[in-house]
Amino acid sequence: MTTTQPVVIYPPDEDGGRRVRIDGAILGRALSVKDVVAILQDAGLRAFDENCVAYSSLIEWRGGGPDHWAH
Repeated sequence: MTTTQPVVIYPPDEDGGRRVRIDGAILGRALSVKDVVAILQDAGLRAFDENCVAYSSLIEWRGGGPDHWAH
């Protein structure tokens, strides 16, 4: 899968989980940057690692960056 739309990581919910959206579809809920990486890799974006997730211009972090997981 290739994407021209940003990957969106939504703000943490009451349990600290963040929804992950790619190309308009919610593909999962992450509890850490490692979870985001796993979701992206499962979606075919295999080149992503923890560093890429934290700094990629393809990823829009809403409600805090990759270090923010508390509600």
